[in-house]
Amino acid sequence: MAERIKGVSLIFACGTALFADGYANGVISSVNTLLTRIYGSDQIEAHNYGTTVRSVTFAGTMVGMIIFGWLSDKMGRRFGMMTATGIVVLFSGLSSASKGAHGSLGGMLSMLSAMRFLLGIGIGAEYPCGSVSAAEQSEGPAISKNAQHRWLALATDCMIDSGLVVAAFVPLALVWIFGEDHLRVIWRLSLGLGMVPALFVFFWRLNMEEPECYKKDCMKHAEIPYGLVFKRYWASLMAISFVWFMYDFIVYPFGIYSTTILDNITGGTDSLTVIFGWNVVINLFYIPGTTGGAFVLDYLDPKTTLVVGLVLQAITGFIMSGLYVQLTNHIAAFAVVYGIFLSLGELGPGNCTIVLASKTSATAVRGQYYGIAAAIGKTGAFVGTWVFPPIINVFGGPKTMRGNTGPFWIGSAFALFSAVITLFFVKPVSHDGLVAEDRAFREYLEAHGYDTSMMGLGLAPDVHAETMQIDVEMDGSSKEKWERENLIPTHSEGLQDLVEGGKFKVESKDYGHEMLVGDGDVSD
Repeated sequence: MAERIKGVSLIFACGTALFADGYANGVISSVNTLLTRIYGSDQIEAHNYGTTVRSVTFAGTMVGMIIFGWLSDKMGRRFGMMTATGIVVLFSGLSSASKGAHGSLGGMLSMLSAMRFLLGIGIGAEYPCGSVSAAEQSEGPAISKNAQHRWLALATDCMIDSGLVVAAFVPLALVWIFGEDHLRVIWRLSLGLGMVPALFVFFWRLNMEEPECYKKDCMKHAEIPYGLVFKRYWASLMAISFVWFMYDFIVYPFGIYSTTILDNITGGTDSLTVIFGWNVVINLFYIPGTTGGAFVLDYLDPKTTLVVGLVLQAITGFIMSGLYVQLTNHIAAFAVVYGIFLSLGELGPGNCTIVLASKTSATAVRGQYYGIAAAIGKTGAFVGTWVFPPIINVFGGPKTMRGNTGPFWIGSAFALFSAVITLFFVKPVSHDGLVAEDRAFREYLEAHGYDTSMMGLGLAPDVHAETMQIDVEMDGSSKEKWERENLIPTHSEGLQDLVEGGKFKVESKDYGHEMLVGDGDVSD
C-alpha cells in the first residue's frame, strides 16, 4: 500500500502544477471584469488591452510548449518541471504588482500584458514537462495496470479544471471579504494568489528523480535522428494535433452559452457577487466530466473514449442549436443541457488528448512530440477567438437567433469530423504502452543503422547511476563480480582499486540494458 501511495504521489507531483496553470488562465477573465469596473470600458479599450493580453498570453504559451518540449527531452523532465514552476511563481507575483510610471493606466496595462506573456511561457512549459512526466510515472511498477490512464487524467486535465473552478471562486471570496469598494485590492490579490499552488508544487518536486523510462531511453547524451523520428511519428502527431486543434477551436462558440445563462438567470445584474457566483457554477460543470471520464479511460481505452465523447458532445450541441428557442425559455433545462455538453467535452477530448499525446511516442522525443501537439491545439483556441465573431456577424449578429445558433451547427459538425479523424488516424494506446513503444523505437532505430548505445542516462560519461554490475577478468584465469553504487567507470583508472594488473571487461546492466562500456588493459 505504501508503495502504491508513493507511486500515485509521483504522478500528482508531476501533474498537479497544471492546477496553477488552470488558475492562471482562468483568473484573468475575472481580473479583466474588475479592471473594466475600476477604469471603465472606454479607458481599457483605448489601450487595446483585451486584444493585447489575449495575444501575448497565447504567444507565451506557444513559446513555452515548443522550447520546453525540447528542454524536457534534452535537459531532463525534472529540470523542465522545476523551471516551469519557478516561472509561474515569479510572474504570478509580478503580474499582481503591475504598475505604470507615475501611476499611468497605459503603463500598468502594458506591464500586466508583459508579465502575462512571461507567465504564459511557464504555463506552456508545464504541458511537455509535467504532463509527459506524469504519463511516464503512471506506468511505474507501483501503479495498478488497470488504473494507469485514470491516474494520469486525474493528475492533469482534472487539475486544470479544478484550477479553473478555484480561479472563479477566489475573486468571489475576495469580494465577500473586501466588498465592491476595494476592487484594486481584489484584482491584485486574485493574481498574486496564483503563487500559492505553484510554490507548493515547487517544493513537492524538489526531491523528485527522473522517471525510470527517461533514465533508460532518453537521448540526453545522444543526437536525435529527427529524420527517422519524423518518418515514424508524423502521421500520428498530425492526427492527434488536428483533434486537439478542433476541440480548442470549437470550445469558443460553445462558451458563448455561459453569457446566455448568466443574462437569463441574473437578469443582467451588475452585482459582482452574482456574476462571479454563477461563473463558479458554470466552471463546476467541467468536473463531473473530467473525473468520471478518468475512470472510463481504463475500460474503453483512450481512443474509444475520445470518439464516444466527441460524438455525444456533437449530438448535444445539435440539440442545443435546434432547440435554442425552447431551451432559452426554460433556463433551468438550458443550464442542465449546457452542463452535460461541457462535461462530455472533458470526458472525451479534454482527458483523451492529454493521454494520447503523451503516450503515442517514444521517451526520447516525447516532450517535443507532446509540445508540438499541445501548441497546435492551443492555436485552435486562438484562431477560434478571431474567426467566430465574424461568423456570428455573417449569421445575423449576436442579438439574433441565427447569430447565436449558427456557430453551434458548425462547431458540432467539426466535433463529428474530429471523431472520424480519431477513428481512422489516431493511434490507440494500451496499458504499459510506453515500455512497448520504447522497445519498438529502439528496434526501429537499429534497423535503420542508428547506434542506440548512448541512449539512456546509465551509459553517459561521468554520469552517476544507482548500480552498475562490473565483470572483471584477470589473465583469463579468474573472474570476480563487483557491485559498485553511484559509480560508472568510464576510464580505466576508475578500476584501479578493483584490479591490480591484467585485463578487464566492463558491461553495463543498469536499467535493463546490457552492452559493452569498456574493454582493455588496466594499465591503459
